[in-house]
Amino acid sequence: ATLIQNAMIIAGIGTLIQLYPIWKVGSKLPIVMGISFTFVSVLVGLASNDYGIMIGATIIGGIIEGILGLTFKYWKKLISPLTSACVVLTIGISLLPIGIESFGSSSIYPMGSMPNIIVATFTLLSCLLFQIFMKGPKKQLNVLFGLVMGYIFSLIYGMVDFNSITTTIKEIGIVALPKIFSFTPKFDLSAIISVTLIYLVSAAETIGDTTAISKGGLNRNIKDFEISGSLACDGFLSAISSGVFNTPPITSFSQNVGLVSMTKVVDRYTIMFGALILIIAGLFPPIGAFFSTLPDCVLGGCTVMMFGTIIVSGIKMLTECDLTSNRNITIIALSLSIGIGITQVNGFFTYMPKVIQDIFSGNPVAGVFVIATLLELLFPKKH
Repeated sequence: ATLIQNAMIIAGIGTLIQLYPIWKVGSKLPIVMGISFTFVSVLVGLASNDYGIMIGATIIGGIIEGILGLTFKYWKKLISPLTSACVVLTIGISLLPIGIESFGSSSIYPMGSMPNIIVATFTLLSCLLFQIFMKGPKKQLNVLFGLVMGYIFSLIYGMVDFNSITTTIKEIGIVALPKIFSFTPKFDLSAIISVTLIYLVSAAETIGDTTAISKGGLNRNIKDFEISGSLACDGFLSAISSGVFNTPPITSFSQNVGLVSMTKVVDRYTIMFGALILIIAGLFPPIGAFFSTLPDCVLGGCTVMMFGTIIVSGIKMLTECDLTSNRNITIIALSLSIGIGITQVNGFFTYMPKVIQDIFSGNPVAGVFVIATLLELLFPKKH
């Protein structure tokens, strides 16, 4: 419960800095930050042996990513528009299983059971009908309307469990300040190298998210200082997340990219309230526990369209590249087919080094980014 509390607080702080940068750290874009699942596999192994080693590795890796962000102008040519488009498209595709899994599940009924499907479908229809019949700015509230209606409807099936609120109050109280500096960092070279490689994957996702936010939400191309600030925030705030709050690294949340692209709500003042809610939920743990009572199938009913919107953003970016070029078509085809394909086959990475497994086995974004970047560098430009 303490880790969850700290995670929400640092996610709120990171979002605020993305919205309103400190010096060159932050992008001024409506990017929402949160704890990254990309690091889970490698960090669980480190933390199970020594939590301090995990903390030390994530601090150093975060600082390295932050420095890469500040020096983006010196290596930006490595990231072509074609690579960014492939990454954004892959982010959307990689989120689809999460949306569908949520669509068919809840804590009460088994996966794919009719109550789950009915509630998820009702939620999705609520979003769509609200968007169809409402006019003007009210259309932008369709996701919120769907969440509320789906939550109310899920009560009929007994899907909402309020016991987590009582448990949270017993564990850490109604009001609680975050516990900070609870672990002493320890620095192990092999752990630092492994975590830093994962940070590079996270950086690729952040570039894709930032690009998609600009393209899908603002209808314009991304600017260099926005990518630079976004990466700097991603890295330095991750170092603070681990070093001060002792939580895993934070990064841009792709789910919110879909929400922004779909609703076109890009006002920083509006997104700021979301960040403040995260911080308040951290300081008042029962609030965070209340949000956790939202059934998965209700979230799934809202997210399937949002994740699809990210895919559409990636397709739009691809259409702006020269698709008559054999070179570009080859890069797109190979990066998507290999980068995504290798994550769909169980056992493909069985005999490869563990660090390779940690980076590529469960994350198609990493494979697509590496393959597209290498092909861009190696493929003859005139092909």
